Amino acid sequence: MNPSYDYGKQINEVLLKTADSMDEFDDEFEPQIRVADERFGDFQANGILPYAKKKGINPRSLAEKLIQNLPVYSDWKVSLAGPGFLNFKLSKSNLLSWLEHYGKKENLKTQESKTEKKKIVVDFSSPNTAKQMHVGHIRSTIIGECISRLLKVQGNQVTKDNHLGDWGTQFGILLYAIKREKVDLNDLGNEPIERLEDLYRLGNEWTTKDESAMRQAREELVKLQNGEENNLFLWKKICGLSMDAFKRIYELLEVNFDYSLGESFYRNKVQEVYDSLIKIGLCKEDQGALVVFHPEHKRFAKQPFIIRKSDGASNYATTDLAALLYRTIEWQADQIIYVTDGRQRDHFEQLFLTTEKWFHKKKHKLPTLTHVWFGTILGNDNKAIKTREGKPIRLIDLLDEAVNRAGTMVRVKNPNLNNEEVLRRAKIIGLGAVKYADLSQDRTLDYVFSWEKLLAMQGNTSPYLQYAVARIHSIFRKMNQVHFETGEKPRPPETVSECKLARKLTFFPMVMKQTRKELKPHYLCTYLFELATEFSSFYNQDKVIAEQPDAQALRILLCECTLGLLEIGLSILGIETLEEM
Repeated sequence: MNPSYDYGKQINEVLLKTADSMDEFDDEFEPQIRVADERFGDFQANGILPYAKKKGINPRSLAEKLIQNLPVYSDWKVSLAGPGFLNFKLSKSNLLSWLEHYGKKENLKTQESKTEKKKIVVDFSSPNTAKQMHVGHIRSTIIGECISRLLKVQGNQVTKDNHLGDWGTQFGILLYAIKREKVDLNDLGNEPIERLEDLYRLGNEWTTKDESAMRQAREELVKLQNGEENNLFLWKKICGLSMDAFKRIYELLEVNFDYSLGESFYRNKVQEVYDSLIKIGLCKEDQGALVVFHPEHKRFAKQPFIIRKSDGASNYATTDLAALLYRTIEWQADQIIYVTDGRQRDHFEQLFLTTEKWFHKKKHKLPTLTHVWFGTILGNDNKAIKTREGKPIRLIDLLDEAVNRAGTMVRVKNPNLNNEEVLRRAKIIGLGAVKYADLSQDRTLDYVFSWEKLLAMQGNTSPYLQYAVARIHSIFRKMNQVHFETGEKPRPPETVSECKLARKLTFFPMVMKQTRKELKPHYLCTYLFELATEFSSFYNQDKVIAEQPDAQALRILLCECTLGLLEIGLSILGIETLEEM
């Protein structure tokens, strides 16, 4: 077997080619390559058992025939286990070949970028203007940024769009309150968004109790929608203040967007959606509203997808349909990924069903539509995390506290550091810890937020991984070299810890593939944690500065590979690293 970036992929190709030459297999056979139990091998093919059962063939006999037909390679061995599982054991020279070629981080990046070439739009974060971002916004923001980085590393053309909630009924109420209170938007104090939220709450209270107030609020909204100069000016001012507040948070999290095309961008495009859906007979009027039903669907046969409300106003569904059409036509998207709370699953399922039928009728190319949904961040009481007063926690407050707590850790460990360096390290450690605490969870599950756990130096945390990176840098500093340049050829891995670490390194491509397939960053987090743990065992058992030059060359190579993968992986997660902790 030739040295391969992705041994799992190469084994898969060998099995498929061999099966294709045999009468016992057809196109339905899928090898299903997995990481093997290290007692039996490095990679395992699990696909023979389900295939044999489906075809009514004895799986073990079928596996034996496949082995007999496999080409013979001197650098890997295959063995049969159980009812038909094939285990592949790489030779030590195979492991060395991988390390030598991919010991340089740039080689890994170059190889990884060959895997995909698609135009992908990632829609994430999407806060509402005139409101503060609270802790509930962090999951969409962090997960969306991570997925964007992952897809970009893999060679895709990624467009990041922040679909802001900057249009709709709430602005009529807010404008009414601003005018009634005679508020100057240039004089909202140190917390302008908090003041706007107070005004909205006040306006909402008035309009709920007083029909004439509600009527005036609707009139303000109509003025805005018709482009009345003063209301449009106030609306733009509100959006500008909101974007300034968002920008501070995005800069802290190192999140950026190619576009922030909010709902307002599509306000002149919704009529095209109505006209098109009516023309092809996909929607109908129901109790004054324009709706889409999906009779073939168990729930959505009676649960309408409302695309225009009974008062004639557009809604989320309308602007989402308009945005989807725009991204398909203007951006030529091959895939559109939406990163939102799991409570919006019904909305996106209806959106996707409607779009499939709409685009089919209009003969538009349909992008792959993907809803990446996530659970809730919980407090110690296992309820949605809130302040002691029962209010949502402001996101900026959470991030500031993370930096402050990390700053205390840095000062305790390094009392002689100047304040500027303390703050730099505190931001990297604190913000990285918050990101990792979120990304390391299966995104479809709720998780309990704990400062003690996320900032711990032991366990599956960002500080633990950052410390592993710093430790390797420390090794290189001690040896006065950043790269292996002694000229000595490394020997193949021999000791138990060398072999385990080398083996773990070669699994990186499979982990990246699985993370991409399911768009679940926790797979990558788990791998990085296991890699750092394996490195720690190696470091404790085998001296990097060894007496034999070829052993030392190998161990430096293992350090370089580990450092490269940790830095690449953490970068995809949006987490910075430090050369010294």
